[in-house]
Amino acid sequence: MIEIVSWKKGTEVKNEMRLEFRAISDNEAFARTAVAAFVAQLNPTLEEISDIKTAVSEAVTNSIIHGYDGEVREENKVWIHCFIKSDVLEVEIRDCGIGIENIDRAMEPLFTTKPELERSGMGFSFMEAFMDDLEVLSEVGQGTTVHMIKKLGTTSWIEDVE
Repeated sequence: MIEIVSWKKGTEVKNEMRLEFRAISDNEAFARTAVAAFVAQLNPTLEEISDIKTAVSEAVTNSIIHGYDGEVREENKVWIHCFIKSDVLEVEIRDCGIGIENIDRAMEPLFTTKPELERSGMGFSFMEAFMDDLEVLSEVGQGTTVHMIKKLGTTSWIEDVE
């Protein structure tokens, strides 16, 4: 399912998009390409597009491999919700999988719960490096939401206040 909601006067959200897809590895490329196509309206640089695609890819892969333990079932879904606010992209990637017991530990570089699958344990580190802000919310047995923000362009994060 793809849903794009256009900008409405009087709101701070300029545009938004929602995706829902089965939690299978084949959909990881679709997810990162869809988010890149959505953000194209802000005329990002190739580096910004690459950063966003990498971060989305890592988050979606985490949902599939870790959130659903790699188990392919029809009911296992991943949801992406993107917002554009001025020149800022916000991306939420959510699953209803097993959740994360210890978020701080999971976010440590090189930590992985799947060494047998040759996972590098760098997913959250890449998300943090390529995006301007990263927040991970999770509840064991309920799933995980990864919220990322990317400021596009060269304007300041801080608005001029007179």
